[in-house]
Amino acid sequence: MKVKKILVSQPRPASEKSPYFDIATRYGVEVVFRPFIKVEGLTAREFRQQKINISDFTAVIFTARTAIDNFFRLCEEMRVTIPDTMKYFCTTESIALYLQKYIVYRKRKIFYGTTGKFDDLLPFLSKHNKDRFLYAVSDVHKDNANAAILDRAKVNYTKAVMYRTVSNDFAPEEKFDYDMLLFFSPAGIDSLMKNFPQFEQGDIQIGCFGASTAKAVADAGLRLDLEAPNPKAPSITAALDLFLKEQLEKAGA
Repeated sequence: MKVKKILVSQPRPASEKSPYFDIATRYGVEVVFRPFIKVEGLTAREFRQQKINISDFTAVIFTARTAIDNFFRLCEEMRVTIPDTMKYFCTTESIALYLQKYIVYRKRKIFYGTTGKFDDLLPFLSKHNKDRFLYAVSDVHKDNANAAILDRAKVNYTKAVMYRTVSNDFAPEEKFDYDMLLFFSPAGIDSLMKNFPQFEQGDIQIGCFGASTAKAVADAGLRLDLEAPNPKAPSITAALDLFLKEQLEKAGA
């Protein structure tokens, strides 16, 4: 079987119940968790350069836990007092529940979608159309689609960059002896090419999650061997399981 060592470009799962560990045992492969990118929060000084006054807003839109962490961090650093009346709009319930780390969770001021799609928030945003929304984003946010949704709904919002995604560079002595690489964002592909400008794919298998990441793989002139979601596999782990199963069957044929 060709694939023996897999690099997953994400942090190691907190739970040992992750499907990755089952896959490693089932197929006798080594799975290494090594992020290609990392998140850095903007400093208060950098944020102020956007000339945004958080106190001017009555609601915040979050699409990631990282956005929540950096919003409250910046508020603390800039000594901004967040009123109890502030409303929070999140793309998923898990992101909404994460707010409990910083505030008392009250259903009357926290709203979230059911499928994770940004436009799930539209009914809530439209209902609260008198509010001024602060949209917390990163420097590589997918602003075109989401901004278009907000614009069509005539939502009164302002985008605020609160954190950036940077390459998590490899040390000179760090081994890069993987048979398969799994990516989850275009930034991960950018980091690969930055760390290894002479990278030659050869027999190395590349898998990814999401259409934008797949496009980044193609744009970098690389071969995509596994893509999720797909009709047979909604997740990257399901797709990886099927891929390794097929490889094992071919090897045994």
